[in-house]
Amino acid sequence: MSPPYGSRLAGKVAVITGAGSGIGLESSVLFASEGAQVVCADINDKGAAATVEKITSLFGKGRAVSIRADVSKEEDVKKMIHLAVSEFGKINVLFNNAGIMHPADDNALTTTEDIWDLTMKINVKGVWWGCKYAIEEMRKTGGGSIINTASFVALRGAATPQLAYTASKGAVLAMTRELAVVHAKENIRFNALCPGPLRTPLLMEFLNTDEKKNRRLVHVPMGRFGEAIEQAKAALFLASDDSSYMTGTDFVVDGGLCSAYVTPEGETISNSPHASYQ
Repeated sequence: MSPPYGSRLAGKVAVITGAGSGIGLESSVLFASEGAQVVCADINDKGAAATVEKITSLFGKGRAVSIRADVSKEEDVKKMIHLAVSEFGKINVLFNNAGIMHPADDNALTTTEDIWDLTMKINVKGVWWGCKYAIEEMRKTGGGSIINTASFVALRGAATPQLAYTASKGAVLAMTRELAVVHAKENIRFNALCPGPLRTPLLMEFLNTDEKKNRRLVHVPMGRFGEAIEQAKAALFLASDDSSYMTGTDFVVDGGLCSAYVTPEGETISNSPHASYQ
């Protein structure tokens, strides 16, 4: 069945990092389905190109371009933003979605400095650089929407530590909030998307037993992992004019995790109603 097409982003140009897989892939195709022209950026250039191929197959040529971008490198981020302008004439939406959750990231005693620094460079500096160059271009066209991917772990502690990742996502929340206030009267909106635990190949490979899965799911009232497409739907709302009076928010999409103390018992009937583009 073909996905429904709309016009919530008609006439807008969006740049999405981490566009080769997961939330980035789902968002790239979803944004295109709603009328946007999309720059698909990823350190995996084949993944980004595959996303463009998918968009082209669904919506025709001229709707998307890809670029290899390592967001830990300022020049790559600058080129990514400038590609949107040179190819499509402007940038209205930036989704700073790329990030790293390194398997060697652990607690304060065992996490090494190189893992800490790498995580901060990608997850924090990459977001800062994206915002920096997007702001410059958005000022020329009367504003825009910037969405930064944070995480529910920036709001809740976990006894399964990934300290560098958690600290980096806390930094994203704080940075997003301050940017939102600084640029509010310029009509440049900043919001942080805070996903809960998702059913991604990476996480499911790590949670390779029922015991590991249930250790997490017991804290999620809905009783299931989220889907990448559900985060993309939230990002679409933040990217569109539907959220025109929202800035500086921690937009939590987590199955109720951050609101819970004691979760309900029994089997869940909750499921995602959205078709995935992956």
